[in-house]
Amino acid sequence: MPLVTDSQVLKDLATRIRILSVESTSAANSGHPTTCSSIAEILSVLFFNTMRYVVSSPRDPSSDRFVLSKGHAAPALYAAWVENGVIPESELLKLRQLGTDLEGHPTPRLSFVDVGTGSLGQGLAIAAGMAYTIKKYDNIDARVYCLIGDGESAEGSIWESINFISHYKLDNVVLIIDANRLGQSEPTTIGHKLDIYNARLNAFGWNSIIVDGHNVEELVNAFDAANATKGKPTALIARTYKGRAFPNIEDREGWHGKPLGKETDRVLEHLKALIINKGKLNYTIPTPIQQAPVVSIENIKLASPPNYKIGEALATRQAYGTALVKIAQNNPRVIALDGDMKNSTFSEQLKKYDPARYIECFIAEQNLVGVAIGASCRDRTVAFVSTFAAFLTRAFDQIRMGAISQTNVNFVGSHCGVSIGEDGASQMALEDLAMFRVIPGATVFYPADAVSTERAVEMAANTPGVCFLRTNRPPTKVIYANDFHFQIGKSNVILSSSKDQVLYIGGGVTLQEGITAAQKLVQLGIGVRVLDLFTIKPIDKEGIIKNALEAGKRILVVEDHYPEGGIGEAVLSAVAEVRDIYVRKVAIPRVPRSGTTAAVLDYYGLSAKHIVNYVQDVIKY
Repeated sequence: MPLVTDSQVLKDLATRIRILSVESTSAANSGHPTTCSSIAEILSVLFFNTMRYVVSSPRDPSSDRFVLSKGHAAPALYAAWVENGVIPESELLKLRQLGTDLEGHPTPRLSFVDVGTGSLGQGLAIAAGMAYTIKKYDNIDARVYCLIGDGESAEGSIWESINFISHYKLDNVVLIIDANRLGQSEPTTIGHKLDIYNARLNAFGWNSIIVDGHNVEELVNAFDAANATKGKPTALIARTYKGRAFPNIEDREGWHGKPLGKETDRVLEHLKALIINKGKLNYTIPTPIQQAPVVSIENIKLASPPNYKIGEALATRQAYGTALVKIAQNNPRVIALDGDMKNSTFSEQLKKYDPARYIECFIAEQNLVGVAIGASCRDRTVAFVSTFAAFLTRAFDQIRMGAISQTNVNFVGSHCGVSIGEDGASQMALEDLAMFRVIPGATVFYPADAVSTERAVEMAANTPGVCFLRTNRPPTKVIYANDFHFQIGKSNVILSSSKDQVLYIGGGVTLQEGITAAQKLVQLGIGVRVLDLFTIKPIDKEGIIKNALEAGKRILVVEDHYPEGGIGEAVLSAVAEVRDIYVRKVAIPRVPRSGTTAAVLDYYGLSAKHIVNYVQDVIKY
């Protein structure tokens, strides 16, 4: 049971959180003081009575976790960390200024923040990933508290996460809904009809408690009850008021996201008069009761090297499953998550090897990504997320927030391009390279065969930041020796001669078609150098330029992707400052149609016979 702090101390701490939130947002002349005010008692009870954590080590893996999903209430979170001594109070007056880590919404630049929040609806999935890891892998009695706003509960991703948490009986999750009634531009759909939240959560199998969110005694008892509940997660539905204790502002519309301006002095005077304990407040923060195991996620290797024959045909998605098992054999913290596509993406191979290290997230891609981000927090797992690459677009916001969160999640998108054939345009990923190329710090792999796929998986496991691996549905021939040495940002010449007239660049199936075309062109006396980029980002700028200059200063790029943002534009960017290099790029020009793999590749001009014609045209340039 938590160590109970005197209730008046908790009240005074809540008031101080309000005071600091008003002072910091007024100094910044921007921010959300009213939404900070609605959660002041919740944070006071959590941080100074309920949560078990080490103040001097905010990311201690043994500690309870807190996720502020409604990230615009950041000043209140910062104020709590001022009160426990981590942030000097003077720093708060730099809120939102360029150069400070106390930004408008929390990011992991701060030692006490695990993930960036502020794009609403994502925090609960992250909390779910944290809780799953704590419960299933660390096996310790630590809890995750996630505070969401009532407005963001309209996000479907919240309910994906509520379903996931209930399905896996994550009783170490405590959700707090800050039901302050008011959204940004108007009242929320439910307002203070808290029985509706209660009924919905109960229908999902949660234990839920309606509580006065401004009554510290009720909150202490509610958190105690939540933490004593076993077998199901608990939600506290807290009735709160925006601008609580701000005279003539509380529960009024029109104050969202606004500093108090000329009302600042009057509100501060009122708040300071509410404090009973004027001196140093006396409280004891509970500490963790169990130590998390020491783990290492560094230097992960394939348990055995690739073992294929040159010319052997195998889908790269299948090689991904093989590699996943191999790195899992090397490190017990490698896990896989999928969205009910495991028998197509081949992540099921890890489930067959070790079911405990596979997390089925079902058809809920936003939650899938959020859970992976949460699971990888504090370096507790090496997470690989797989599904059809097209479906990852549904979770783009979670992926971009993952980059802000400094996450190390690895994404594997299968069934890319028109080469998947009969399933049609809805299943064809033709924008995935563009999506991941724009993610800051991301590494984008496009392995050509089974050997390079296994090595790409191994590299991704050890590469900081977001990684994306694009894998094919149809089989492709093995073109690399098993002992070939790959490097991130280093391209590889597959075919070349001293008389090459064109540099050909493709990826996946179009690389294979390019090899076939080059072999046919040799018979016509035309030399074509074939280059495999291996990584689209970072791209091998030097290698492309060098080979282009040696191959007639002409480049042909053929890709199974839309023209915008794919390989062709990446290559154009690489050579943009080099005079006289000509680039022609061929891509999928419109929304494609169904057909067999061979038929659609030929129809959209990606097959070897078309590449032969493109090369002959390029030579004429």
